[in-house]
Amino acid sequence: MNEIGELLRSTREESGVSLEEASSDLEIKTLVLENIEEGNIGCFKDIFALKEYIHNYAKYLGLEPDKIIDEFNEYLFEYTSKIPVEDIEKAIQDQQKEEIEEIKVVSPYTTTVKKENKVLKTLLIFVVILVLVLIALWAIKQITIANKTTNLIGYVIK
Repeated sequence: MNEIGELLRSTREESGVSLEEASSDLEIKTLVLENIEEGNIGCFKDIFALKEYIHNYAKYLGLEPDKIIDEFNEYLFEYTSKIPVEDIEKAIQDQQKEEIEEIKVVSPYTTTVKKENKVLKTLLIFVVILVLVLIALWAIKQITIANKTTNLIGYVIK
């Protein structure tokens, strides 16, 4: 990676382009370009974004971007092949543990059931019954005149 960064830096300097000018033209932060030129791949979380930066930077400087990306891929293969398998397996296990901790299992025996508000429910039922009784009493009073039961037609004719 150092060779790629050095090639990019020397090409930029030979072209007379400042790092700030390249940053402005490519719309890439100056710090990103500095890290690429210094070969600091540890500063990048996303390797695909790094590849895109290198491709765009090489193209901007007039280099062959595909050739530079091929060199980067070779470097990356060599770099990752030197990581012991045990370290990779440990990293995978750690990641799986974190994912398991994020998943919360809820048991029906440990969760608290939301208690219904019985007072409110009882009050509501009482109000409904009271309204029904009042409606029934009003209807009976409308039908009965002077303690005599009449029908609706007789009441309208009189």
